[in-house]
Formats: sequence, structure tokens, C-alpha cells
Amino acid sequence: MFDTVSQLEIFPTDLQMRRVDPARNMRRFYRMSIQPDLFGGASLVREWGRIGYRGQMMSEPHADEGQAVTALMKLARVKQRRGYA
Repeated sequence: MFDTVSQLEIFPTDLQMRRVDPARNMRRFYRMSIQPDLFGGASLVREWGRIGYRGQMMSEPHADEGQAVTALMKLARVKQRRGYA
């Protein structure tokens, strides 16, 4: 009846955010993406740092893609409150 792939396309699986404040010499980026892992779950891969430089990277394993999307959305709200757009 419903195609599960098209249902999951409603939620973002890749997100890029930036925070730029020239007065404070601040130029930061924050990237998040959901990647499938080898064990049937999904990982939330986060990368952050200064724009123009290689940033740091961290991967959070989750049991399924739904939990990873929930974690991505929660983290995106936190970053928006801190000034990322």
C-alpha cells in the first residue's frame, strides 16, 4: 500500500548548517548525515569545524534509521538555538 522508501524521504537524512559572525571572526560549519551500517542499523555521522578547514568527525550508531533521524532532528534544533542556520 505505502512505499516505505518514499515515506522515509519526508525526513532529512543530510543536513548542513553554518554559523557566521564576522564581528567575532566566527565561521563554523556543522554537517550531519545518516548512513546505513553493516549490521542493519544506521549511524548518525557528524562533522564540524571552521569553514575552509578539515573538521572533526564522530559517528553515533543507532538501532534503525528512525532513531537516527530522531537524533538528527533533536541535534538540529539544538544547533539552531545556538545560531546555526
